[in-house]
Amino acid sequence: MTKYVDRPIPQISLADFDKRKDEITRQLCEAAENVGFFAIIDHGISREELDAAFSLSKSFFELPQNVKQTVALTPLNAGYECRSQVRPSTGVPDEKESYQLQFGENMGDRWISDEHLPGFKQSSLAFMHRLQAVSEKLMICVARGLGFPDGYFVEAHDVSRPNCQTVMRLLHYFEVPKETAGKVYHRGGVHADWDFITLLLQRQGQPGLEICPGREVVTEWAKGHAWTKVACDPDSIVCNIGDLLMSWSDDRFKSTLHRVKSPEDEGDNYEERYSIAFFNQPCTDALIQGPQKKYPMVTGQEFTANAIARNYKALQEATNGAKA
Repeated sequence: MTKYVDRPIPQISLADFDKRKDEITRQLCEAAENVGFFAIIDHGISREELDAAFSLSKSFFELPQNVKQTVALTPLNAGYECRSQVRPSTGVPDEKESYQLQFGENMGDRWISDEHLPGFKQSSLAFMHRLQAVSEKLMICVARGLGFPDGYFVEAHDVSRPNCQTVMRLLHYFEVPKETAGKVYHRGGVHADWDFITLLLQRQGQPGLEICPGREVVTEWAKGHAWTKVACDPDSIVCNIGDLLMSWSDDRFKSTLHRVKSPEDEGDNYEERYSIAFFNQPCTDALIQGPQKKYPMVTGQEFTANAIARNYKALQEATNGAKA
């Protein structure tokens, strides 16, 4: 049985942002230092916009499998995948499908055609820009907290540039049979994100997100540690610090382990779950180094490549350990 502990998830209002920048900066930095997760409210995206985005996502995932495969995932993290993401924490594919959407040249021809889903590209990009605008407010506060100019991180994550790497990921977790006959289903294995800040949108009545604060447990993939369930509030946006910001802050801000719960305890959700994740990732030529220069300077492209390599190494070690 999973061990749980109640931890407060800080809630930060973005209301009157221009007048409250200093207050919001203090709240955000405190949450980033102590929890690595927080929820934002008064973010300016209406319930109608959120509902429309989830409706569009559901329309995509309801397409025939052969149609979805016409935009199959590329090595540049753009396109559709199904039961193909393997976490080192589990060694088996997550029980989900997802569609990675990007602003820049990495997306290429991986937009589903209007023949199959009219207006999908235009509607998705419009919503992505809405999330980017929210992200930029957070970036301004992070920059202030670290002593950088207000626009420092906004410029590094400029989605108008063709070499941007920011991703919006549409996610659909499959319904899991209640009678598993001993089989363990992993919806979203334990992991830490490698981006700057992740924004996560959830649906009412579709819980599953759990966190395990404390960066020191990453190398153990949170085995034996206590978890906290994150409330599923459709009007708030759950945000977590990624490995990139942890490095860029000289480890001041904490990248936090999280997962989408595998059903095993009484009261777990066995039904399908939809969520939307927005991963803020820098342009490939952005220069990454914290104010105290704790780590060598790297580009956005190098950081992403290194993160992928670390994940692959961890997966290989986990796989080899399971075989031993």
